[in-house]
Amino acid sequence: MAANLESLKHISKDSGFPITIHPHFSPKIRDHVPPDPIREEIFPEKDRASFADPEKKALFAVAKAVDLTESIGTLLENVQLSQLTPQQLDELALLVNERGVVFFRNQDLTTDQQVKLFEHYGTLDRHPAQKDVRHVVIRGSREDHREINKYTPWPSGEWHADTSFEINPPSYSLLRMEEHPPVGGDTAWVSGYGLYDTLSEAMKRFVEGLHAVHTSRLQYDTILDLWGVGPNRPPIDSHHPAVRTHPVTGLKALNVNTGFVTGFAELKKLESDKLLDFFSYHLHSADDHSVRWKWEVGSVAMWDNRCVLHRVIPGSYEAPRRGIRTTVFGEKRKSLLPLFR
Repeated sequence: MAANLESLKHISKDSGFPITIHPHFSPKIRDHVPPDPIREEIFPEKDRASFADPEKKALFAVAKAVDLTESIGTLLENVQLSQLTPQQLDELALLVNERGVVFFRNQDLTTDQQVKLFEHYGTLDRHPAQKDVRHVVIRGSREDHREINKYTPWPSGEWHADTSFEINPPSYSLLRMEEHPPVGGDTAWVSGYGLYDTLSEAMKRFVEGLHAVHTSRLQYDTILDLWGVGPNRPPIDSHHPAVRTHPVTGLKALNVNTGFVTGFAELKKLESDKLLDFFSYHLHSADDHSVRWKWEVGSVAMWDNRCVLHRVIPGSYEAPRRGIRTTVFGEKRKSLLPLFR
């Protein structure tokens, strides 16, 4: 188990197991003062995918597209991201909007090139635990999340969209792998379009009237306790529509994840809990709308946080896993229905 956990310093004399410590009584959490304020809403420029040729002729002239599943995930072969033109980058964004996540292998991108490429898509976002203003380092997960969840509040192994709790949650993310074990450390994605489409009509109507409560409170405590890193910003709760319409494709996507959503603003506690139980089942049983990617050094994935969720698959590998992720701000999520009165 992770040695950083405060609970490991407090062992029960009765059971011999660690005792969960309330965050207000954990010095690492209690004494931390974030250096930055909570963000205000920003208004990003029009999505670059809106300028793309719907047929993507320029992109497909230099790349072969191979769909990995019926619902989600496309591999682009015989192409280097570093060589794409602005027009081709726009068409790539549209392909990501439609397929959720697009993969590449054997890429020659450097970190500087990756940052410059992603600035084409908007203003670079910054994860609460991110120290470099341009990118965040992503490592693997070799912990037993079933055990860790007893002692730290954030379910870090769960499905999530990157920082979905922000007022302006990210649109695009790109992860490029620099180090990776030969086996283990895969990442899985699931389609928000598919998650919405497979709901019953009655459930669709019900959920479209709800706001999901996305919070960073649980991750805030876990970043300090488990990761040993001081978050840049105070924790925040944001109420985003549980179903949102994608601004480019016009398709509806489920905007609920088990990593950051703790309830629904319009529902009472037990009602929320039962609905979250259903969505946990719904996400984890959506094999027909998911894709699992086996990484290699030089592999890249680009995805749209507005229409997919993802999770790293934990493992027991010993070799290092290190990737560079860049992310850009998205638009604030808009509700489908009038506010509840």
